Amino acid sequence: MRLGLFVPQGWRLDLVGVEPARQWPVMRDLVQHADAGDVWESVWVYDHFHTVPEPTEEATHEAWTLMAAFAAASSRVRLGQMCTCMSYRNPAYLAKVAATVDVVSGGRVEMGIGAGWYEHEWRAYGYGFPRAGERLAMLDEGVQIMRQAWETGTATLDGEHYQVDGAICRPLPLQEGGIPLWIAGGGEKKTLRIAAQHARYTNFDGTPETFRHKSEVLAGHCRDLGTDYDAIVRSANYNVLLGRDDAEVRDQLAAVRSRYASVLGEAKADEVVADLQGGPLVGTPEQVVERLTAAHADGMTYAICYFPQVATDRSAMELFEHEVAPHLP
Repeated sequence: MRLGLFVPQGWRLDLVGVEPARQWPVMRDLVQHADAGDVWESVWVYDHFHTVPEPTEEATHEAWTLMAAFAAASSRVRLGQMCTCMSYRNPAYLAKVAATVDVVSGGRVEMGIGAGWYEHEWRAYGYGFPRAGERLAMLDEGVQIMRQAWETGTATLDGEHYQVDGAICRPLPLQEGGIPLWIAGGGEKKTLRIAAQHARYTNFDGTPETFRHKSEVLAGHCRDLGTDYDAIVRSANYNVLLGRDDAEVRDQLAAVRSRYASVLGEAKADEVVADLQGGPLVGTPEQVVERLTAAHADGMTYAICYFPQVATDRSAMELFEHEVAPHLP
């Protein structure tokens, strides 16, 4: 099983308590930790501007700025975003940015891309908030532009939402055929169809029943389009709260609750913890190995792991590295 590691960037209030001047060193050191080992194939951030579950004035570091910084601070791990919102940047410009970071990194960029959903930050940044069908159409056109730019060095499209005319993308990405596309999201009529047509990777809900169902929908789109379902890697994101026993797991949850409560209050912190504790990767190493092995049997071959406390406490991540990763398929 391939493994990715989310790096705390503040979006999920995971840098609360870390002084602003220390936030970049915390992120950089985690990237370099992943880079130096052999457990993590990739490191990831989210593409968001405002915190969740509510907008606050806590820091949220910008995804593509971090991509460039991570590229310069590492030499092995691949670099991804889960996922870039197509409509936050003109797609020809985004293709240029990603190609430049790919060169800086020596050919290690992954392009996670989606239609976007966080209405508050859309409106706050002046992007409006188009209906879902419009956002998905923008995703489709933008993917076409990026693929064309990376494969040929120029892009031209007279679309409904984007018009580019000979946009030059040089340097090309170092990766042959362009940067791998991760189409993220589980929308069954549009998103998974776009994935079937363009993606090398998908990313959707990792709970067993939902993952199996979305996989079936993706397979159907591949049949309709004549694309190779087996060539698309199916990945999932997981919140990991790991302890050697139930008491340590409870301690992890209590620490997360305390952090959220310090910013959002007790009631909202309780909601966050209630949502986290029902996840498949909350438990002991033996339980997590069992659940990931079962997910692998369902076709989930790339797990991207988020450790809520890792900015200030690496114990769960290190336990995963030593007691979970060696026992995975």
